Amino acid sequence: MSRIANTKIATGVFWVEVPEAELYVLCGCPADSVKHLMKAGKIRNLNRDVGSLDAGSVSFQHPHGTVTNETGPNAILLSDSNIQNGDFANLAEFPVLQMLYRQGMLLPNHPNNTGAKPFIIGHKNMVNAQMEYIHRGNYGLTSLEEILDAGIPQKQAEEMMRIKLHFAFGAVRPSSDLLEARIVDHEPVEILNGVHIARKSMNCYEFTYKDESSEINLNLSHDERYETPYELKNHHFKRDYFSIAHTGEGDGWDIHRPCMASVISYQGKIFLIDAGPNIAFTLNAIGVDVNEVEGIFHTHAHDDHFAGLTTLARANHRIKYYSTALVRASVTKKLSPLLSISENEFEKYFEVCDLVFDKWNNIDGLEVRPVFSPHPVETNILYFRTLWENGYATYAHLADIASHDVLMKMIEEDKKLPGISPKLKKKVWKDYLSPVQVKKIDIGGGIIHGNAKDFLTDKSDKIILAHTAHTLTKDEEKIGCSVTFGSTDILIEGH
Repeated sequence: MSRIANTKIATGVFWVEVPEAELYVLCGCPADSVKHLMKAGKIRNLNRDVGSLDAGSVSFQHPHGTVTNETGPNAILLSDSNIQNGDFANLAEFPVLQMLYRQGMLLPNHPNNTGAKPFIIGHKNMVNAQMEYIHRGNYGLTSLEEILDAGIPQKQAEEMMRIKLHFAFGAVRPSSDLLEARIVDHEPVEILNGVHIARKSMNCYEFTYKDESSEINLNLSHDERYETPYELKNHHFKRDYFSIAHTGEGDGWDIHRPCMASVISYQGKIFLIDAGPNIAFTLNAIGVDVNEVEGIFHTHAHDDHFAGLTTLARANHRIKYYSTALVRASVTKKLSPLLSISENEFEKYFEVCDLVFDKWNNIDGLEVRPVFSPHPVETNILYFRTLWENGYATYAHLADIASHDVLMKMIEEDKKLPGISPKLKKKVWKDYLSPVQVKKIDIGGGIIHGNAKDFLTDKSDKIILAHTAHTLTKDEEKIGCSVTFGSTDILIEGH
């Protein structure tokens, strides 16, 4: 029996395992590589005791949900190229989150927390870029000075930093605290327990263990594209005066659906809310071409809302980028290492249109009010309205949000300690519950997502529950509903 198993998972994604050496390598990590591994059975939940983590305790929840005991990789081999055929080739954020949290490698008292760190393997430039990108994906802006530079007043910036430190468990840590780099060139380098890897040529690597070897080629041919892990039925999106097409209700772990997202039609123009993985595939399924997109309203820089930016950057015009300067700063600092560009070059690819927090920003009659939402990275949820015969037509997109329980536990009046002031918590909650005609809500749970029960008294006409991989419970269905991909809420009909 071979000591090295080499399996193709999807185009540009492979799985190399050496069980004898306890090494399991995800080779190639484009968008949604975790979902591909889940579909292939390489990531699965073991029904095994997770030690002293008791249900109901604070430790039973981690930032990405309920404590589980998943299998999966403990190493990632990066592509030698940031981008292949127009798409990001290296997006290790979700594979790393899966290893640290869903496998439990970072969680106290978890049986999979042995002190070992996941490995990031590859060319020096790629490894360093991923370390910076993962750092920004964990924290966004990492200092008070960076928040101030984004135009936030001193007192607000100090409180935002307190909130950030709460989510960061008290300190912003370098990626090297969480991950172990393995820089590879032409000479063999040991990864773990006698398994070596060497770079043979561009994107071609060889694993060796004892008397065996196995090669991996991460190059895509000119006519290949990275695959989507799910199928989408085609729909026709009618360009009404003001309507919302629902193009994502899942999350970064949902193997059947795209992550929470929407597409707005306003006076015949197309606007996106967020750009998750496989955005071109998603748009094509509702009959929209990327070149038709007028602008994107962006909530934050986590990959499930961010990974499609390169696709938008390749449009035949500069797409308008709408967000607060705070969120834009977080996004550009994460995008820069992925594209090997300076932060200032963002404006070469997008037409920057900064929005003002808590104000109605008018975009040719479509008004948008961005509102601060506590999250590990800088986040603004979005309220939209436009005036019509009988008043305003309204839509709200609440991605990503914190649950009421989490916000209550965050309250800390001592301004020197991590947490949130009672005053800001009250404002955040009032903003969350502001009634509209249609409201889409993140109910992902855990420490950094919302909870459906918090919206039991919300006076909105229609509540859509999203950002989750689970089927809605009966209690959740009393509060809101799920919607199918491509369905549309028409707020003002076209003529």
